[in-house]
Amino acid sequence: MIRLYTDSSPNGFKITIALEELGLPYVLHHVRIEEGEHRQPGFLWLNPHGRIPVLVDESAGITLFESAAILLYLAEKTGKLLPDARTAPQARWQALQWLIFHAASVGPLIGQRVHFELFSETRNAEAIARYRRLTNEAFATLDQHLASRPYLAGEEYSIADIAHFGWTHIARIIDFDFSQHRHLSAWHERVAARPAVCRGVTLPAPATGA
Repeated sequence: MIRLYTDSSPNGFKITIALEELGLPYVLHHVRIEEGEHRQPGFLWLNPHGRIPVLVDESAGITLFESAAILLYLAEKTGKLLPDARTAPQARWQALQWLIFHAASVGPLIGQRVHFELFSETRNAEAIARYRRLTNEAFATLDQHLASRPYLAGEEYSIADIAHFGWTHIARIIDFDFSQHRHLSAWHERVAARPAVCRGVTLPAPATGA
């Protein structure tokens, strides 16, 4: 039995998309962040940092937080969504490289931009300008890479694509425009059209950008 504790957020959508892509049975627990449920003792026992998502694989006795770690675990568990180390080592390392690029750079940068542009109680023009510039630079990097391949690891769709899509999906919802990056935009539409992705971004509920 797999249990997923999550909310309607870019990091949460990564895991619902992956589980839907893999067809793994799971039980979904909606952790309502706006109501402070991520700070309750029961959830903090699963993740002391108090962030979603958390995946519990009861059959293996494994509990994981951090979306990149969960994506890697699911890929390794199933042998899917990550190229094989023996037959496609270059593609595998491309997938891992772009997964880490997302976890270390793209996700945190867009997250900071969301905070300063949409949720900060004070208008900090310098911070807004900084994170607009940095996210645009990250989008440009992705766009350049995707100019010569359909997916981040090459020909195969992988957990690297799922990780980045979690945030580009939200960027579209809150009007962080990246349409000038035509290769990134085409990749986004290609991923968005996948049936499992369409299901995954509605669980546990669609994001509103509010």
